[in-house]
Amino acid sequence: MRLILEILLMGVAMMAGAYLVPGVHVDGFGSAIIAAVLIALANATIGFILRIFTFVLNVLTLGLISFIITVLMILLVDHFMTGFNTSGFLSAAILAIAVAVIKMILDSIFGTDQD
Repeated sequence: MRLILEILLMGVAMMAGAYLVPGVHVDGFGSAIIAAVLIALANATIGFILRIFTFVLNVLTLGLISFIITVLMILLVDHFMTGFNTSGFLSAAILAIAVAVIKMILDSIFGTDQD
C-alpha cells in the first residue's frame, strides 16, 4: 500500500512540477506517473553506475555531479517518452528541484517519509 501511495504522490509532484516549470509538458496524470517511475528506474540503474564512476568528482563538487546525473536521467526519459517533454537542460534542472521540493512537502503532509 505504501508503494502505491509513493507512486501516486510522485505523480502528483511531477504534474505540479510540470505546471510550475515553463518548458515542461506532461500529457496527463498517467503520463506523469509513468515519467516519475521511469526517472526513478533510470536513476536507480544508469544513474547509480554513473555515480560510481564519478564518485571522486562528486565528492569534490559537493554533490553537484549527482544533481547533473539526475537532470540527465530526466532528459533521457524525455527522449524516450512521448507524453513527457522538456525544452532543455535548464527546464529539466528546474523540474528536478521543483519535484524534489514538492515531494518533500507531500511526504511531510501524508507522512510517507517515516518508517
